[in-house]
Amino acid sequence: MFELLNGLDKLHTTELGAVRIKKNLGLADTMDPVEYCKEKIQEPATVIEKSGKNFYATTARETITVNASKLSIITAHKVKTRK
Repeated sequence: MFELLNGLDKLHTTELGAVRIKKNLGLADTMDPVEYCKEKIQEPATVIEKSGKNFYATTARETITVNASKLSIITAHKVKTRK
């Protein structure tokens, strides 16, 4: 967990990853998905878990998947809420 928080300056994604994150989270085209994810990962209520080769940062509204060795954001998804 500390590896992710200490490596936020190295966090990045691919061009396709940025498109995928924007689409999945409904972000505006002008928003920087990496900066958005950095902010969400740093929130005090965010739960960070490591499973296999990935970190999963979960907020009340979304889960961000980050490759642990490359610190590359793979994807992000909205958390499904039960009604």
